[in-house]
Amino acid sequence: MIKKTVIIIASILLVCAIFLVGIILVFKSLTGESETHYSGKNGVGLVEVKGMILDSRETIRQLRYFLKKDDIKAVVLRVDSPGGVVAPSQEIYEEVKKFASKKSIIVSMGSLAASGGYYLSAPATMIYANPGTITASIGVIIKLSNIEALMDKIGIKATVIKTGKFKDSGSPARPLTEEDRAMFQGVIDSTHNQFIKAVALGRKLPEDEVRKIADGRILSGEQALGLKLVDKLGTLQDALEEAGKRAGISGEPEVVLPPKKKVNYLDLLSEGVEEKFDGALNKVMGKGLQVTYE
Repeated sequence: MIKKTVIIIASILLVCAIFLVGIILVFKSLTGESETHYSGKNGVGLVEVKGMILDSRETIRQLRYFLKKDDIKAVVLRVDSPGGVVAPSQEIYEEVKKFASKKSIIVSMGSLAASGGYYLSAPATMIYANPGTITASIGVIIKLSNIEALMDKIGIKATVIKTGKFKDSGSPARPLTEEDRAMFQGVIDSTHNQFIKAVALGRKLPEDEVRKIADGRILSGEQALGLKLVDKLGTLQDALEEAGKRAGISGEPEVVLPPKKKVNYLDLLSEGVEEKFDGALNKVMGKGLQVTYE
C-alpha cells in the first residue's frame, strides 16, 4: 500500500515538473529573441527602417547586435520612411554615426526616405538612392488643431488651471496667442538648425550649402545626387554588393537578418489598454503636441 502511494506521489510530482518546464519554455518562446543562423562566411547585415519613426529602440537594438558581431563587417540600412518624431530620429542618427565610425553602414533608400528618414541616413558611410526615390524634405513641423468652435456648438466648456501662461499653449480648446506662436516658432527654429547641422556634419557639406535647400522641399534621388545629399544611384542589391566589397567579401554576400524580438503578450495587452485610453482622450481633445521631421 505504501509503495503504491509513493508511486502515485512520484508520478504527480513528475507531471507537475513536466508541466512547469513546458510553461517556462512557452514563456521563453513568447518573450525571448529568435537568433538568426547563417554559414558564418560572406555575410552582411540588413536593418530596415519602415514607416513613421515613432520609436528608436528596435532599430538601435538591431544595429548594436551587428556592431557586436565580429563576423559581420558591414551593414545595409534600408530606409523607407516619410519621417517622424524628432527625438527618435536623432537617436537613430547618433547610433548610425557610432556604427559608421567602427564598421561600414550603407544606406539604401526605397521609395521614400524624407525628413526624419533622411536625417538618420546622413551619417552613413555611403547612401544609395533610386533615381525616383523621394528624399530630403529638410524641415520641421508642429501641427495643432483647434476645436473651440465645435465645443461651443455642442455646449462644452474647458476650464484650465495652470502654473504659467504657456502651460496650455497649443491646447485645442483655445486659439494661439502671438506669444504662443513665437514660442513654438523658437522651438521649430532650434530643431531646424539641429537638422541642418546634422546633415552638414553627416554629409561633410558646408552648413550654408545645406541651409539653401533646407526649406522643406522634396527631391528625387537624381536631384539629391546632384546636390551631394546621396552618393550613388542604385538599388538595394547594389547597396548589398557595396557592403560586401567593403567587408572584403568576394562574390555575392549572404544577407543576414538581426534576431527578431518576439512579442511579449503581457506587455502587448497592457499597451493595448493604454492605447485605447489615449485614443479616447485624443478623440475628445485632439492629438498631443508633436514636433516632427516630416
